[in-house]
Amino acid sequence: MERATVYSEEARLKALFISSLDGDAVSYRLFLSDLTRYLRGYLRKRIPKMREDIEDLIQETLLAVHHARHTYRPEEPLTAWIHAIARYKLMDFFRTRARRDSLNDPIDDHQEIFSLSDDEPENARRDIRTLLNYLPDKQRLSILHVKLQGMSIAETATLLGLSESAVKVNVHRGIKALAARMREAL
Repeated sequence: MERATVYSEEARLKALFISSLDGDAVSYRLFLSDLTRYLRGYLRKRIPKMREDIEDLIQETLLAVHHARHTYRPEEPLTAWIHAIARYKLMDFFRTRARRDSLNDPIDDHQEIFSLSDDEPENARRDIRTLLNYLPDKQRLSILHVKLQGMSIAETATLLGLSESAVKVNVHRGIKALAARMREAL
């Protein structure tokens, strides 16, 4: 749309709207009719694949314009005021839709549910047990108690009959040996 046309449309819509604020019902109907056409174009550019939602969004925007008409200041551009309302309604629509979509998982690909399994924790436990079996007993037990069972260094030292520093060294060396083993496997 050319700049002169935009300015003339702004002036025409503004004149209709201001006239409607003074009680002219015909001007208000014309204003709403023209505004509907502009809103439809504005929203189609932003949500092209949701045509059924566009009409609902137009109605919500028209209602918001109607309810907020007393806040319009005639010295301000009308289109900027309307754009702010339409943009707010559009963002509200996206928020609501995102919230609704996050609560409702589509079941389009029902086979996917059977292709995924929650065996990963069990597989990880099995892999860790296999790796720990390559370590000497003191290192394996130190890692098992401190890192996997969450016992303190002092508790593990008492349980294994070692000094606390020996447990720390065993854990450090054991983890280092496991890392080297994994690097070799890759």
